[in-house]
Amino acid sequence: MDFTNPLVYGGPCFIIFILLELAYSKTHDEHHDLYDWKDLFASGFMGLGSAVLAALLKVVSAIVIFTFVYDLFNPEVNGVRTNIMGYEAFGYAWYVWLLCQLADDFTYYWFHRANHEIRILWAAHIVHHSSDNFNLGTAVRNGWFTLLYKPLFYMWMPAIGFAPEMVVFCLGIEALWQFQLHTVLLPKLGIFEKFMNTHTMHQVHHAQNVEYLDKNHGGFLNIFDRMFGTWLPLDDSVDVKYGVIHAPNSNNPIVILTHEFKDIWNDMKKSPKLSHKLMYIFGPPGWSHDGSTMTVKQQQALFKKQKDANPDMAFSRPN
Repeated sequence: MDFTNPLVYGGPCFIIFILLELAYSKTHDEHHDLYDWKDLFASGFMGLGSAVLAALLKVVSAIVIFTFVYDLFNPEVNGVRTNIMGYEAFGYAWYVWLLCQLADDFTYYWFHRANHEIRILWAAHIVHHSSDNFNLGTAVRNGWFTLLYKPLFYMWMPAIGFAPEMVVFCLGIEALWQFQLHTVLLPKLGIFEKFMNTHTMHQVHHAQNVEYLDKNHGGFLNIFDRMFGTWLPLDDSVDVKYGVIHAPNSNNPIVILTHEFKDIWNDMKKSPKLSHKLMYIFGPPGWSHDGSTMTVKQQQALFKKQKDANPDMAFSRPN
């Protein structure tokens, strides 16, 4: 079966909703600062570039890789797609779609979490977090280099029997949901907050407040964040500051796309030891061989220790 990637229709809708949110913010004083023009243009440029590259790489990622893996692990036996484990490859029944979307959500959680916990991947993903604005424009501020390795995280799905076009379609649905999470204009969603990844949870994810770092990596659901210890609800008493600790301080798309790779290179030169160099590449962001900078877990442990000792003292970020 052939399916059209839902992002084909989602792209024009993204532009419409960004314009609507922009118009609303400029006509309501309490949200007048929601958008910054230069920041929006930078986000739009990177979103456009990401869309073009995604279209070009689709042949490699979706057709070649997923189809190759699907054919390899699900060869035809007497005219029937049969997995190497002995069962018939999955078809297109309604419940298979639900299982595929759930598998996609599980994979997205670990793909997203890896982007935050492995520095070379963070260098590609930091683009999305580099704006200190949180709006629908930020939603399309996507790094271009993530397109090179994202399919590798999803290869297991066609391997176990999900059709390649189904996997691609579910990836598109996930992207549509992720887009609309980037807004502060919607309130908490009541009972849906119990199991869905919502707008307020994604505000936490985009915050640079120490207690909020590396939280809420989920796609549709928050159950995997809850299961694996990365879930945290929005605290209305906390003044949220969006963006990243070490921002590029530039609206130049090239700087935004590459600044963290440059920082990795500079950090690698700080120590002659190969093990240290590898940690600067594959270790968690903030790791340092001399303790001059701290990882998120180290910062959060220090934050908790200070708050336990003196709750009223303002936390001073060590990095």
